[in-house]
Amino acid sequence: MKVFIDKNPLSGGHAVRGVGFYTKNLINSLGNTKEVELLDSPQGAEIIHYPYFDLFSHTLKIINKPTIVTIHDVIPFLYPKCYPPGIKGRINFFRQKRALKYVAQIITDSETSKKDIVRFLGVESNKVSVVYLAADDKFSKIKNKKVLEDVRRKYDLPSMFVLYVGDINYNKNLETLCKACIKAKKYLVIAGKAAQQVEEFSSFKHAELKHYKNLVECFKSKYIKRLGFVPDKDLIVLHNLADVYCQPSLYEGFGLPPLQSLACGTPVIAARTNTLVEVLGDAAEYFKPNDVGALAKLLRNDNFKTGNLPRKYSWEKTAHETFKIYKQVL
Repeated sequence: MKVFIDKNPLSGGHAVRGVGFYTKNLINSLGNTKEVELLDSPQGAEIIHYPYFDLFSHTLKIINKPTIVTIHDVIPFLYPKCYPPGIKGRINFFRQKRALKYVAQIITDSETSKKDIVRFLGVESNKVSVVYLAADDKFSKIKNKKVLEDVRRKYDLPSMFVLYVGDINYNKNLETLCKACIKAKKYLVIAGKAAQQVEEFSSFKHAELKHYKNLVECFKSKYIKRLGFVPDKDLIVLHNLADVYCQPSLYEGFGLPPLQSLACGTPVIAARTNTLVEVLGDAAEYFKPNDVGALAKLLRNDNFKTGNLPRKYSWEKTAHETFKIYKQVL
């Protein structure tokens, strides 16, 4: 089977975000599948796969071939005041929604995202398939103490800390985590480029950036340490060094960092939201998303609960499920 996967997410801002991670791992995993031949252009392909979908930019081209598109989430529709599309965005959304009528199948990361895609994009439920993601195989327990201590010294990390990895968009609910760590007197280490740059954009009046002012105030605390962009090699060590990982999000399409921490043997605390409970099951402890006091209480506990994930996650499995969808639409 000859397949073309659009590689645009491998460059630009998407490259260091979840969409880039998904695209890279999907390509690598499908490349190990004997039944699939990945092409560098749509010409000659039997299947076209767009591994991303921008609600307010015209990213989905209509091609006269069986086309798959992955829609990771529709977060802007759940928090419309925080993600206003503007006039151009509304026009592009109309074009994107029209283009969806011509795709053979939509892939998404969770049952929660599927329900919201059906609800907000007006597509039939049977046109949306759930294919779970997975942590990269590189995330695992590190026993080499020198490797661990070298990274601790490199970033001047405290002896005990809570870890958060990712962006600082409104839905990430990072302010709640910061306030809880300050209240509990626990150090929070944040890995991600956006947190390092928040002061540059905190004066902007755009609705998406309004919460930045509150984050700037939180970041003044001695308990908050921002690392900026961290390369994967060091990121794996960070997940190993952390006492606990916290995912405070109000909403996620999937949520990879908690799985990465669990793969490294680090316990996880997460907001009790549909997707995170769906993905993590009994493997995490939960708190009400905006309850700073409840999260602070959990963070003070040094005996974090560890349970079982509701299912096995692997990129081999992700590739296999994706290939099955390719076969269905041919």
